[in-house]
Amino acid sequence: MENDHRRFMALALKEAETAFEQKEIPVGAIIVKDGVVIARAHNQVEMLADPTAHAEIIAIGAASNHVGSWRLKGCTLYVTLEPCPMCAGAIVLSRMDRVVFGSYDPKMGACSTLYNIVQDDRLNHRVEVIAGVMEDESRFLLKEFFAGKRD
Repeated sequence: MENDHRRFMALALKEAETAFEQKEIPVGAIIVKDGVVIARAHNQVEMLADPTAHAEIIAIGAASNHVGSWRLKGCTLYVTLEPCPMCAGAIVLSRMDRVVFGSYDPKMGACSTLYNIVQDDRLNHRVEVIAGVMEDESRFLLKEFFAGKRD
């Protein structure tokens, strides 16, 4: 199972690298159902001039189109950075089974760091969380991006 998590996170990292090349915050996401990638996305906030164009939101939309339903039961989201509150809410609303993320987000993390929206007992759905998969690789890409912004 850990090898599968690393394999799919490596695909999410490829998406993050695409975002990096496009001068977007390098976050990539993959959604998997029954061992098959059904959606992939990267941040496109700048390109689309849309604050909701996070990798997770784009991937959830693509996965919903793929399965023909807004319910993503049986799906796992792999994302290079811990989802923010907006994305965590969308993950809960989509009824996804699991989120696997790379780097923790101390400023916006909503799957364990600042909040834990996806496992809040007050909501009607809870999501399994697996954190820190390929964390160093995810964090390195983000650090490189923001170091370039400061230069």
